[in-house]
Amino acid sequence: MSNEKDANDPPTDDPEEPDETGSEGSDPAGNGEDAPDDVAPDDGARAPDEAGEAEESAPGEEPDEVWDDGIVVDDPGPDGAGVGRGDENGVTPEGVTEETENGDIDELGSSVEVEGAEIDEDPDEDDLLGGLKIDTTAELEIPDRLVDQVIGQEHARDVIIKAAKQRRHVMMIGSPGTGKSMLAKAMSELLPKEELQDVLVYHNPDDGNKPKVRTVPAGKGDQIVDAHREEARKRNQMRSLLMWIIIAVVLGYALIIVGQILVGIIAAGVVYLVFRYLNRGSDAMIPNLLVNNGDTKTAPFRDATGAHAGALLGDVRHDPFQSGGMETPSHDRVEAGAIHKANKGVLFIDEINTLDIRSQQHLMTAIQEGEFSITGQSERSSGAMVQTEPVPTDFVMIAAGNLDAMENMHPALRSRIKGYGYEVYMEDTIEDTPEMRRKYVRFIAQEVAKDGRLPEFSAEAVEEIILEAKRRSGRKGHLTLKMRNLGGMVRVAGDIARGEDAEMTTRDHVLQAKGRSRSIEQQLADDFIERRKDYELQVSEGYVVGRVNGLAVMGEDSGIMLPVMAEVAPSQGPGEVIATGQLKEMAQESVSNVSAIIKKFSDENISEMDIHIQFVQAGQQGVDGDSASITVATAVISALEDVGVDQSLAMTGSLSVRGDVLPVGGVTHKIEAAAKAGCTRVIIPQANEQDVMIEDEYEEMIEIIPVSHISEVLDIALEGEAEKDSLVSRLKSITGSALKEGSVSGPSSPSPQ
Repeated sequence: MSNEKDANDPPTDDPEEPDETGSEGSDPAGNGEDAPDDVAPDDGARAPDEAGEAEESAPGEEPDEVWDDGIVVDDPGPDGAGVGRGDENGVTPEGVTEETENGDIDELGSSVEVEGAEIDEDPDEDDLLGGLKIDTTAELEIPDRLVDQVIGQEHARDVIIKAAKQRRHVMMIGSPGTGKSMLAKAMSELLPKEELQDVLVYHNPDDGNKPKVRTVPAGKGDQIVDAHREEARKRNQMRSLLMWIIIAVVLGYALIIVGQILVGIIAAGVVYLVFRYLNRGSDAMIPNLLVNNGDTKTAPFRDATGAHAGALLGDVRHDPFQSGGMETPSHDRVEAGAIHKANKGVLFIDEINTLDIRSQQHLMTAIQEGEFSITGQSERSSGAMVQTEPVPTDFVMIAAGNLDAMENMHPALRSRIKGYGYEVYMEDTIEDTPEMRRKYVRFIAQEVAKDGRLPEFSAEAVEEIILEAKRRSGRKGHLTLKMRNLGGMVRVAGDIARGEDAEMTTRDHVLQAKGRSRSIEQQLADDFIERRKDYELQVSEGYVVGRVNGLAVMGEDSGIMLPVMAEVAPSQGPGEVIATGQLKEMAQESVSNVSAIIKKFSDENISEMDIHIQFVQAGQQGVDGDSASITVATAVISALEDVGVDQSLAMTGSLSVRGDVLPVGGVTHKIEAAAKAGCTRVIIPQANEQDVMIEDEYEEMIEIIPVSHISEVLDIALEGEAEKDSLVSRLKSITGSALKEGSVSGPSSPSPQ
């Protein structure tokens, strides 16, 4: 029953051909399901009957003693599942949904409501708790299942429930911290535990490099190994007893009859070595329990993120003694990979594009065939010649990553997932409703319960965190779904309260946590602003020609003021626009758009001039994005017309070739950065006015001016009434009058910078 099939060979097309995988009745389609272990499979391999004796082999075949372990294996039913799925035989009929301890699987998911506290049916719009009447988070009940604890991702959660019922693969794409790994773990709780299997690897007496594979219901693997080990122990005891009897006879014969004690000792040593060698052969018959699900309470969940080939696909351990009768049997050196341990469960791979192409190709094979042979994968493996019979890999795969994950992902692997499952985009924000606010309150209660060391949060502290969730969303009427970062602030606030031995976490603790949980980028930005003040690089008063205070974002939540300077000089050749400051593609395109307006606006022949634009101290990360467009345009027009720009003013906004000011991202963080730098006014796109959610401390420090056209920017920023009026009227006549209020439309969540 040796296996000649390669791991990457397609499944056999002939349904009448006997299966040669050796996985005890795996069907020819390669779906990883097994025939009952007490029925003889088609290829002549024999399972033990209830009396522990093997059935007769098919005519003309040699008896095979591999499975003769004396263990009664329960009938797994026609679908390969174990016992106990519903009816008196332990099998749930096909199409019937398995019920869980907490109700039917259809009852799980987005319909879960917040429980444990009184809820106002018609809450006030300003009630940040969404109508919940609580004093602390201790009053809320935490759902038992992870799928009910996921906040905001209703579509993704419903997909996970459907995929669990139908055993479909899922690819989840979205920003970090939006709940991808939590949903993957939730699926493992929804899959039926009763289908789990143990996988055993046996020594192949015909070919030691082709270990045999057997699957049995979960919990039977330990019994089979113990039975083989006990049998080996008894054989070794009998052989040891026989050995010492023979040695005693030899020594007695040599001493009493022959009178040559030295010859007797040598003969006894030979007998001892012979029996020791025979004992090795007995130990080699003990199978290796490759996958043990005996104590597993839910379907397996294996996180294979960043796994190397051996950890993902299985490997064969290195053996320093590979000859001379001292080598370890090949089946004892076989190690299961994540794809084998995830059989009948979930295989989760985050950042799927980081897997090398070869591993992705093998992963494709495991998904399609439902089984995959184990062979040596690493350079230190001694298993180059060892290849097991195919091991079941009937898992549900959940691949995850950011948007760039799809670029470097093997297209055929993505096709497998899409063709046999779902693709889901994880949202970054969700609409702010009373129901969602209540779920955010429960989220805080969940974080406190998971940590186990934090004081409960007061209602005022919860309100402050929900305010931060609104602020971090960057959109009016929305809440952020980057729950990991929000949970980090919850834990910092709880740690502060615990350090003070407070009975509960208060609003003051949350306010302190906002300062202590700042990101690295935000800390760098604050330090950068302070250093500029020390060296007087920050200008926040007076008028300067060709210099404008622009605004940018570092990371995701940190604003910084980035001055832009422009100078016009005679050209020694064709005039051109020269921009410095590590500009990336989008920023370079925005400069080109600005140059189109400048060429149309200027009365002078700028074909004989070079326009130099400098992003002052942009740093090694450079400038990426078009939000500095109105800043560049204002600086260049100021330099061309020799008119000063108000330095107490900062600005951000994108610019179309017709002069319209378009929305940008990160306006809240940019406004706060301008206030920290000492500016008293800031210009933002009118379309972004609804997205402003600055902290209370900055509201009186700075005036926010929304604009919709470049002419409005110049009217506010430039010095001198007569010259300014002339410039603005000329620009309006060239680019068209400013757009009416509210007519500017743009993306609801533009890329920040």
